[in-house]
Formats: sequence, C-alpha cells, structure tokens
Amino acid sequence: MTEIDRAVLRLLDEVLSLDGRSSGFTRDTHLMGAIPELDSMAVVTLITSLEEQFGVAVDDDEISGGTFATVGTLSDFLQAKMAA
Repeated sequence: MTEIDRAVLRLLDEVLSLDGRSSGFTRDTHLMGAIPELDSMAVVTLITSLEEQFGVAVDDDEISGGTFATVGTLSDFLQAKMAA
C-alpha cells in the first residue's frame, strides 16, 4: 500500500466512523454498495474531506460510481488529482 492508500483508509475510517474497520481493507476492498455507511451524504462529506486534506478541487463531473468502486480506485483518483 502506498502512503495515499493509507491516507484514504484513515479518511474513510474517520468520515464513515468505521472504528478502525478500515485497517483490514486492501486496495481491492469494495466501497460503494459494500459499506453501508458510504451513502450519498457520506460521499459528499468524503469528497469535501479529500479536498481539504489534500488541497485538490473535485468537480461534480469528475465523480462517477467507478471512482468509489474500491479503495484502489479512490486512491488512484486522488493521486491523479494531486499530480494534475
């Protein structure tokens, strides 16, 4: 796991109040539809938290279900945003 992966896991745990459950997640762990806490309001909060913590701006048209498919797809999205 990369540092970005670990940061995403910490943020997921914090935003979704997972009480440490994210420590067992891998890049292949499914998010949308697999974690009940990740509903539409949580997605908005998570995006806002990513923007604040990593200094990126996420436009509405950049978000798709694929972005939140797995821990890895979310980490890859964040890494691409940081590199842009």
